[in-house]
Amino acid sequence: MAVRHQLIRRAPRSVWAVLADPTLYGEWVVGPTESTPLDQLWPEVGSRLRYAVRVGPWSTEGVTTVRHRELGKELELEASFKALGTARIFLQLRPWGEETVVICDEHPLRGLGGSLHNSVIETALQFRHRGMLARLARVVEQQPDEVLRA
Repeated sequence: MAVRHQLIRRAPRSVWAVLADPTLYGEWVVGPTESTPLDQLWPEVGSRLRYAVRVGPWSTEGVTTVRHRELGKELELEASFKALGTARIFLQLRPWGEETVVICDEHPLRGLGGSLHNSVIETALQFRHRGMLARLARVVEQQPDEVLRA
């Protein structure tokens, strides 16, 4: 399993505010170029986002579904791409003084991604997480405090 962590220089409530805003999804997740909530209750369990992923001339749509959430602490997602299968992404927020340690744990679940899972895929996930968590930190740390308190 690809597990990585990132220290974010904001309180957990500020990090959660970004995770709970479906309009910010494409700003911190590596891959999606655009996202649209399919349900108005994001991030309630069962709510979904649809997004497009483009790599050069190739593009595909995916859907991410919230499978578990503990308000302000944990968000567990299942990302689904028809051709590649699904992956589990678990984000945990831990207070670290006035800051937050975010732990990301991702692994393929079903389909081609799951059956081809190997050390090369794990390495690619580590690079993806490095970028994703750095982007999450940047988005959270750039948000005005009054927006994150709402």
